[in-house]
Amino acid sequence: MEGKKILIGVCGSIAAYKSAHLVRLLVKAGAEVKVIMTETAQTFITPLTLSTLSKHPVATQFVKNEAGEWENHVELGLWADLIIVAPATANTLAQFTHGNCDNLLAATYLSARCPVAVAPAMDLDMYTHPSTQANLSQLRSYGVEIIDAEHGELASGLVGTGRMAEPEHIYEYALRHFAVQRRFDGTKVLITAGPTYEKIDPVRFIGNHSSGKMGLAIANELAAQGASVELIAGPGNYDIRSQNIRLTRVTTADEMFEATAVRYRDMDVAIFAAAVADYKPAQMASQKIKKSSESMSIELVKNRDIAGEMGKLKAAHQLNIGFALETENEQSHAQQKLEKKNFDLVVLNSLNDKGAGFSLDTNKITIFNREGKSTSFDLKTKKEVAIDLVQAIYELR
Repeated sequence: MEGKKILIGVCGSIAAYKSAHLVRLLVKAGAEVKVIMTETAQTFITPLTLSTLSKHPVATQFVKNEAGEWENHVELGLWADLIIVAPATANTLAQFTHGNCDNLLAATYLSARCPVAVAPAMDLDMYTHPSTQANLSQLRSYGVEIIDAEHGELASGLVGTGRMAEPEHIYEYALRHFAVQRRFDGTKVLITAGPTYEKIDPVRFIGNHSSGKMGLAIANELAAQGASVELIAGPGNYDIRSQNIRLTRVTTADEMFEATAVRYRDMDVAIFAAAVADYKPAQMASQKIKKSSESMSIELVKNRDIAGEMGKLKAAHQLNIGFALETENEQSHAQQKLEKKNFDLVVLNSLNDKGAGFSLDTNKITIFNREGKSTSFDLKTKKEVAIDLVQAIYELR
């Protein structure tokens, strides 16, 4: 933990007293710790306590002294290697989920580029309420780590799930986080993501419903574990927060091929997650095609196979990972791609599985390797799927 910068957010819960022990554990392990407290948190534990333990002033307001000096939430968010909000109340979870920003902690969260973890703490019925569970689910889809609440006696006298995880357990989470973060140090990874649009005329195109969410989730996870990632992405929304990711935007399959080919030889790992159009119009009309008859024919020609062509160039030290989105004979088609395109792993997802496929925040996958073994996973968020895939890549290296 030596040299790691950890920002602790403390919210208004009786569990706030535990944050003092957490700060002490982290500081003793060599981390540099700063603390932000909400206004309500200060009714449960004093800033002086946490300032003394962290050896830094505690941030509580946008204006930090009588001289009117500004507490820069952007700098705090950029300073941290990891943010842990413990305890995280139902109110703060809702603020984070919906972007409500009326205090310093929420503003810092929205400005942060580092990983964020929350440790919920509240009474049993609040924790199990559908709105709280929906907020936790949404935060997971944003990439926020949830340090699950624990079972035990609660402040109300009820017994159930809602207790903030013990400081020792949160400390162990931080240790694991930074251990995993270094696994891909020095590794160069290329990822293709999203759809390609093949132009028919200046206003129309052939495309598909891919959003690029799966490729972005994989890029984020590998970057969090230390990899240098080249993300080559078709049309879509890509919120890049890691300095370890360099985004190259493309539109057509030809553009994606060229961007991939020029980078591929320098890569250690290549992940072909894009839904590249197999065909494109033989010719693009220079002007918008007018409706002039009851039918219209467009001649299509095959696009170059990006993954297949890179598979021919693959060196002994390189790993190629592909995706197979299928609607029938899923396993046989995935295994054929494994051999045909010289993949080391192929990730199968089926449009027949509810919750899997394009544009969704969830996916259900099976990973096949060259030895004929397969591993199937339950329906998960795409972030969780990315974690499973990155683990499979790590075990293969």
